[in-house]
Amino acid sequence: MAVTLQVIYPATDGTTFDYDYYATTHMALVGEHIGDKIDSTVVVKGVAGGPDTPPGFHAVATIVFKDQETLGAALKDSGPLMADIPNFTNTRPDVLIGEVIG
Repeated sequence: MAVTLQVIYPATDGTTFDYDYYATTHMALVGEHIGDKIDSTVVVKGVAGGPDTPPGFHAVATIVFKDQETLGAALKDSGPLMADIPNFTNTRPDVLIGEVIG
C-alpha cells in the first residue's frame, strides 16, 4: 500500500520561509538523497486559509512512496535534508505519515 510523508511548515508570527531556496536548493537535495525512493512529490505554497484569511502554513510537501519499507529507507537517508531546514525557514515543520486511501 502506498504511503505518504507530508512535511507541513506552520506560518505563525515571526516565522519566515525562503520559497526560492526551498524550490531550487532544498528540493534538489531531496532528489539527490531520496529521489530514487520517491513515486511522486507535490509541494503547495500556502496563499490563504480561507476568504480574507492569511495562510496557516507556509508550505506543505507531500511525498508518495510505494510502501512503508521504502519510506523507512528514505527516512534513514534524510539526515542532510533535516540539516538543511534552517537554511530556508525558522519554523519547525510538522510531519504526517499516512496511508493512501483514495
